Amino acid sequence: MLTFIGLGLYDERSITVEGREAIADADEVFAEFYTSKLIGADVADLEAFHGTDIEVRDRPGVEQDPEDILDAAESGHAAFLTAGDTMISTTHVDLRLRAEDRGIDTRVIHAPTAESAASGLTGLQNYRFGKATTLPFEYAHGADGLPASVTDVLDDNRERGLHTLVYLDIKVGWNPRKESETEDEYMTANHAAELLADGYDDVLAVVVARAGSPDPLVEADRLSVLAERDFGDPLHLLVVPGDLHHIEADALASLADAPSELLNVV
Repeated sequence: MLTFIGLGLYDERSITVEGREAIADADEVFAEFYTSKLIGADVADLEAFHGTDIEVRDRPGVEQDPEDILDAAESGHAAFLTAGDTMISTTHVDLRLRAEDRGIDTRVIHAPTAESAASGLTGLQNYRFGKATTLPFEYAHGADGLPASVTDVLDDNRERGLHTLVYLDIKVGWNPRKESETEDEYMTANHAAELLADGYDDVLAVVVARAGSPDPLVEADRLSVLAERDFGDPLHLLVVPGDLHHIEADALASLADAPSELLNVV
């Protein structure tokens, strides 16, 4: 059996009861934190909370050489842990399919996600979101200006009146801007707003910071204004709203201090 377990959004307590019980039942526990990570807990915190050893795998250890994980699941019960919900990333789907191909039973235990938190914290209705996108660091995509993977999604969603969830880049482990192989880098919402403001200066956007933590922050304003603010510790994401229902407009005004002149109700 290979059980995929979402850890939730913030720390070792964000997991569901079902997920915690599944970890306790596992013979071996693996995890990856390169697609996302818990800001409020490290591996030692997780191991102490669950009373078990956790083997953290890097990207090659999951995507190119997952044999240790599959062997453990074939001979016993293995658990595979990820931040957020465990099936948001396609790399986890690929691992599940590899297990199924080997005749290994799989199970998925879900947890809160940044997507559901963004909707819940902002008051924007989840069914009015279009396709999401990820804004990469400038050095990571090599293009001049914003990559088409971002602008195409934003433009299409805006044309259709839909909200856009913009995930912000995370670099876990070595990257060319850092001397340390273990130093992580997180794109901040103000930096993301600065990048987007070049092409979308007067657009209303909403910052969601530290979703799932005891002190989440939600702030709405023009991108050019958000670019000048400091939103504190990671993780951050941005939402670019589309057409607003009157309840959504009221929510952004009340929950995110959105300027009234930017709240155009359709």
